[in-house]
Amino acid sequence: MDVSAAFPLFCIRIPHSLFFIHSADLKLGCIKGMAVAEDVHLNNGSKMVSQATPESRLTGGEADNSLHNQSNDLLCQELSERHVILEFDGTRSKSYFSDHQRGENSALSVRAAEDDFNSDVEAGKKQKEMTLEEMYKNDGALDDDDEDDSDWEPLKKQVEMVRWFCTNCTMVNLEDVSHCDICGEHRDSGILRHGFYASPFTQDSGAPSVEAEVQELREDHARSSGPSSSTVVGFDERMLLHSEVEMKSHPHPERPDRLRAIAASLATAGIFPGRCHSLPVREITKKELQMVHSSEHIDTVELTSNMFSSYFTPDTYANEHSARAARIAAGLCADLTSTIISGRSKNGFALVRPPGHHAGIKHAMGFCLHNNAAIAALAAQGAGAKKVLIVDWDVHHGNGTQEIFDGNKSVLYISLHRHEGGNFYPGTGAAYEVGTMGAEGYCVNIPWSRRGVGDNDYVFAFHHIVLPIASAFAPDFTIISAGFDAARGDPLGCCDVTPAGYAQMTHMMSALSGGKLLVILEGGYNLRSISSSAVAVIKVLLGEYPISEFANVVPSKAGLHTVLEVLKIQMSYWPTLESILLELQSQWGMFLVENRRKQIRKRRRVLAPVWWKWGRKSVWYHLLNGHLHVKTKR
Repeated sequence: MDVSAAFPLFCIRIPHSLFFIHSADLKLGCIKGMAVAEDVHLNNGSKMVSQATPESRLTGGEADNSLHNQSNDLLCQELSERHVILEFDGTRSKSYFSDHQRGENSALSVRAAEDDFNSDVEAGKKQKEMTLEEMYKNDGALDDDDEDDSDWEPLKKQVEMVRWFCTNCTMVNLEDVSHCDICGEHRDSGILRHGFYASPFTQDSGAPSVEAEVQELREDHARSSGPSSSTVVGFDERMLLHSEVEMKSHPHPERPDRLRAIAASLATAGIFPGRCHSLPVREITKKELQMVHSSEHIDTVELTSNMFSSYFTPDTYANEHSARAARIAAGLCADLTSTIISGRSKNGFALVRPPGHHAGIKHAMGFCLHNNAAIAALAAQGAGAKKVLIVDWDVHHGNGTQEIFDGNKSVLYISLHRHEGGNFYPGTGAAYEVGTMGAEGYCVNIPWSRRGVGDNDYVFAFHHIVLPIASAFAPDFTIISAGFDAARGDPLGCCDVTPAGYAQMTHMMSALSGGKLLVILEGGYNLRSISSSAVAVIKVLLGEYPISEFANVVPSKAGLHTVLEVLKIQMSYWPTLESILLELQSQWGMFLVENRRKQIRKRRRVLAPVWWKWGRKSVWYHLLNGHLHVKTKR
């Protein structure tokens, strides 16, 4: 549930400015994290004013015109001649309103507010039961063992809670540390200047020695690489303008720095610009978008161009530049596809945002506005490809892509993602979702049942599911929805795929459709992880062989069970999988049987309480726990 939908917006007029503050923020004593975003100092007994930006929320593809908004307008009129004073007492903020028209009474109102504030402070000191959040904010200021200090008046000293957010993983850290507690990145590292080649442990000083090292690295790459290839990269800086206007309590993970880090890594390695060439940029047309999305959805996205800040869902934002960024991303994907199919380029990488695989026919969600992979697939068919394969290795299921091509036998969609019984976002993508309307088998979901899935499980699934089905399908063009949020260190995916693993999967896909392959960036929110993984993938596109070997990989127990489950379901539609299933059952059968026996033993132990060990039921205790075996005569 969106909290903002449950509380009205307070429109408060302050001289020379208009602020919109959610009543939820006032009630909960929030405007949390605003001190970091806007450099607001929090002072005991002093005024705190938090500036928020006007924002509009779009729900279900339509502007919000409910009676709820009408009540907001009435509230705005009622408070049009008032101003707000937000007092902060260390645990919450309080609001006091005074009337501008009665100047002689305003001073009395302020004094009354101060008296009320001081009484609340004293009452707070007597409160015995506190939440963990209040205890943390007071930081030991309240102690029941202290002497009676009811007559003590606190000094109004400035207390600053200064925090910083890690550039690499966006996690919050206290001021007194220079390295992120989560990923270890230095707070002033050079990851946005040199990508993952910059040291995570030292500050980016921009010294000549550092620049010399970078230049030497570029020359080494140039000497070790072959001649310029026909790999094309799609990128435009205007996509960086798509960003969340008002930072909440935490930076949004889908942020412009994602593209900056990848672009800096490619530039440092001399890959782009350098070994890869670029493509002229154009915006997708409405006619092309209508092949994938409804007109209502397209118009809703375009409507955000007239809004300073808006939201499709609580986590899917837009600003006045977002619609154009989405059109540029989609246009690049369509043109990259046409360039590859025509033979002018061998393969390509779409360095684009916002991502797309959650965007459905009529909705935007999951940080996605337009479905770039779906647009590229239909552009490929328009350029002459009859059959298109989409492999989605983003850690989240591409529910939008699956919806768009559900019932379409000319597009095969294969997704590897965390599912965990539908408890992982977006909850779709179970193994039994195979397609509808005569296109059963043209949707293949490989749903991982746990976090921490790594290279071995992914490569094992590629060997035994993805490649056999893809080879039987024989696509004319292949698209990879390359989300790098299953990479090691990603704060959302929590999996363990390495750049070598992504390189190996890309290498395996390069053998399909005559090498006509387009990789489209989707998710990925750890800058080092996504930049190193993207570089590893592009090196394979350039013809470099993966460094690591993945021969005879051994999957995890959970991974093996997932692969076997998918094979049992999909072999009804792809007969070639039956022999693979039988081979795996014979190879891993003893392992599965032994694992099942262990589970049975655990159940038996639960059935026999320990106190049965002594007394008349001791025989039953040892029998149920496997200590005794009954022998029968033959």
